[in-house]
Amino acid sequence: MGEVLATLATGVWHWDTATGQVTVDAEAARLLGLPAEQTTLTEAQTRARLHPVDWNEITGVVQLAVAEGTLAEVRIRIMDGQGRNIRTVRSRSKPSFDPEKRAYELIGTLQEVTEPEPGTPAGRRAVTGDWRRSREAFLLDAGRALAEARSTSEVLRVAAALSMPGFSPDGLAVFGVEADRLTIIGHHGHQPGDEGPFSHMALDTDYPAAEVVRTGRAVYLSTPDQYKSRYPVTWPLAKHFGRQSWAFLPLTVAGRTMGAWMAAFTYPVAFTPDERSVLTTVARMLAQALSRAGLAESERELTDGLQRSMLPTLGPEIPGMSVAARYVPTGGGLQVGGDWYDMIPLPSGRFAFVIGDVQGHDVRAAGLMGQLRIALRAYASEGHRPDAVLSRASRFLHGITSDDDDLRFATCLYAEADPVTGTLDVARAGHPDPAIRMADGTVLTRPTAGGLPLGIDPDADYPTTRFTLEPGETMMICTDGLIETGGHDLETGWQRIRTILEEHKGDLDELSDALVQAVHGPSSHHTTGPLADRREDDIAVLLLCRQGKGCDHEDTSVLERHPVRRTMLSVAQAEPERVATARQQLRELLHDWASPEQVDSAVLLLSELLTNVLVHTDADALLLAEVTGEAAIRRLHVEVTDTSDDLPHRRRPGELASSGRGLMLIELLANAWGVDPRGEGKSIWFELYEEAG
Repeated sequence: MGEVLATLATGVWHWDTATGQVTVDAEAARLLGLPAEQTTLTEAQTRARLHPVDWNEITGVVQLAVAEGTLAEVRIRIMDGQGRNIRTVRSRSKPSFDPEKRAYELIGTLQEVTEPEPGTPAGRRAVTGDWRRSREAFLLDAGRALAEARSTSEVLRVAAALSMPGFSPDGLAVFGVEADRLTIIGHHGHQPGDEGPFSHMALDTDYPAAEVVRTGRAVYLSTPDQYKSRYPVTWPLAKHFGRQSWAFLPLTVAGRTMGAWMAAFTYPVAFTPDERSVLTTVARMLAQALSRAGLAESERELTDGLQRSMLPTLGPEIPGMSVAARYVPTGGGLQVGGDWYDMIPLPSGRFAFVIGDVQGHDVRAAGLMGQLRIALRAYASEGHRPDAVLSRASRFLHGITSDDDDLRFATCLYAEADPVTGTLDVARAGHPDPAIRMADGTVLTRPTAGGLPLGIDPDADYPTTRFTLEPGETMMICTDGLIETGGHDLETGWQRIRTILEEHKGDLDELSDALVQAVHGPSSHHTTGPLADRREDDIAVLLLCRQGKGCDHEDTSVLERHPVRRTMLSVAQAEPERVATARQQLRELLHDWASPEQVDSAVLLLSELLTNVLVHTDADALLLAEVTGEAAIRRLHVEVTDTSDDLPHRRRPGELASSGRGLMLIELLANAWGVDPRGEGKSIWFELYEEAG
């Protein structure tokens, strides 16, 4: 027999996956590019002689042939030691599977396939008609498209658009399983309502899709006669569609058949081993894609309800103030995280505004966030001041996490607002400072005193900072996800947010949308909306505006009047580093001042005044800076107040003296200046009048 096969240029090979050995006769060895003698190779040695794509295909074809009880037929490119294709062979084998060894065994033949010479007409036809290459390209494209589909509807659209090489179906249906019945997940190439007879069909029905789900084995029907003879009961249901061939394949994930996929053709299809291999591969990819999409949709439904139950609705309305807020979760895991915001009516008639961020982007972070939010509402409703609310919240969070291996902390900003006066009392626990958008569009960060994040030290203190929100001004508080996204740090991210705040035209809701869209792209997750798509980090943002000119973010170039631009900051004896903060505040206040030299002068004079208080008195300093008037002819008024009664006086410093020049600089650089006694303490002020730079 071996001599006969050798005469026909046909080799024999035997592959046993249990031993990992491949035995080839002399002709098979020659076809593999080895000396023409019988030999035994390892799987690795055999794989080295074959094109890697073809080796992977052999495994799939063998499994398919075993499942269907058919021959395994595949074309294989033989490679030399330098990776060059030396010939193409066809392998035919009858594989078997040993369930005890969990191994395959196959005995088959190898025969060379004559390929046309490149460049000849036959060669060009072979290239353009190379079904193998078309199939490989199709499977790569199909796999990529199905992997990117993010919902069941997207998976079905991708499946309907698949154009298989040489035998594209014109009718598709995807069946699912509920209890003991089939369901129609989706279909293509049929009229609405055509799926009716096939919906909720019992699994014991004599129907191909039901049999596939029951057995996990594919059903191929090449002709209407085959369909009619195998499934006479349900043939009338399929007859009127006018199809000629059908393939029903199991949708299997992790060994479980979750449904069936039907591909129907209006022309006869023989369903060769190559065609069955393509259909089987597509069915596997389709099952994986549907499984991922179904899991994602279930998670979205779960977390949508979870997130809605945790986040508040903004209300009731606050007299004289407007509020807007947005929350967008991260894309990790269940799309829930630890960021939150809240608005709390207080017994005093005031309102508390809270924003915070529990460490982490997982279900535990969301759970802790819910507990912490409830605790904060309880402490606030009892009438505690902001510092006491945060102190109690810190002890609460420390108490519920200190015994866990997964210790968590939270940053938080708590602001108590008086709607009548616009006064804000702010306490901060490791959270970013608030930002203020003035009525004329100028945006400043508002430095506030702060303490450690909540949950770290149960005895931590949280000092309170008081300032006033003037009519037309808007306060923005947010979590760091709004700032540190897209490769930005706190500084560059803040500059991006500041530009949006300054340039946006629209109401408060539109501004909050603009902030999250500029950072994360369009988002549909607002206070009550569905979860957004994948994000780098959770974000929460809350805007509070005291009604007046500028609160609706109209075009400030046409304001009927020019509101005062003001900033106020205290510098304590124990906080000399806040002098740098004061300088930065003044620069931000003068961001559009015509003369850069005047801005430098103003910052220098401010440093002198603040340093004079810290060095020559025992008192703290209070800075008030105001800009008034029309653009290009504005006036800057800077005033530093302290409680010391010692009035400054001009000195003549020596050549090497390190002090004594403050009043000389003020007299030299300021347009006007003075010292005003205040009963208890004094106020030193200077003014600069804007001039073209």
